Amino acid sequence: MSNKTVRFEYEKETKNSVRYKEVPDEGTAPIVGSLYVQKWFAGTSKTIEVTIEKKD
Repeated sequence: MSNKTVRFEYEKETKNSVRYKEVPDEGTAPIVGSLYVQKWFAGTSKTIEVTIEKKD
């Protein structure tokens, strides 16, 4: 198993959600790209982090 924490920054707001864009580590390609989070959860957060666990 391996874990990776991915950081996202606020990109724009839609009707019911907030779109965040991934901030990849320098010299690496994005893993997720864009992520939509419901407004009720995102609130006014300008950055979020998501941990992905890969099970082998």
